[in-house]
Amino acid sequence: MAKKTIQRFLPDHNTVKHHKFLKIFGRLLHDANLWHLNRRSARGAFAVGLFFAFIPVPFQMVLAAALAIPLRVNLPISVAVVWITNPLTMPPIFYCSYLVGAIALGHPEQHFAFEPTWQWFIESLTTIGPAFLVGSIICASMAAILGYFGVDLLWRRSVRKAWLNRHK
Repeated sequence: MAKKTIQRFLPDHNTVKHHKFLKIFGRLLHDANLWHLNRRSARGAFAVGLFFAFIPVPFQMVLAAALAIPLRVNLPISVAVVWITNPLTMPPIFYCSYLVGAIALGHPEQHFAFEPTWQWFIESLTTIGPAFLVGSIICASMAAILGYFGVDLLWRRSVRKAWLNRHK
């Protein structure tokens, strides 16, 4: 059941192979293991995708794909999960990352107002930047670990339930 649910939301592998940002991987995308869906590939792909979803860098999809290829986990899942952080969810997720980093570093929370200027960005690197980056790494690691074991648990429960239903 978990496999069927996940497959319903996955994009076609030809669509992903021909995505303009993923073309840089060329023939590496032809490895069949990147497109196979099983418990190992799904849990690893969720971990990779969730990790890069919480890292505040551009081209998160490319980074997720770059790690999914050597780990040989499901590429479409790892690329799709990155979209948990989208323009609607980024502000609360990254603000929570900042708070986690401030707590981890023992810094008091600083109030700031976002300004879309280069000057504000440069100034924020020294004020809120360290807490934000540390918090992002902590949140990314925790999300990856929880995603890995959460998908593993859900997959095992789904297989067990299907197996019990067949024997009834």
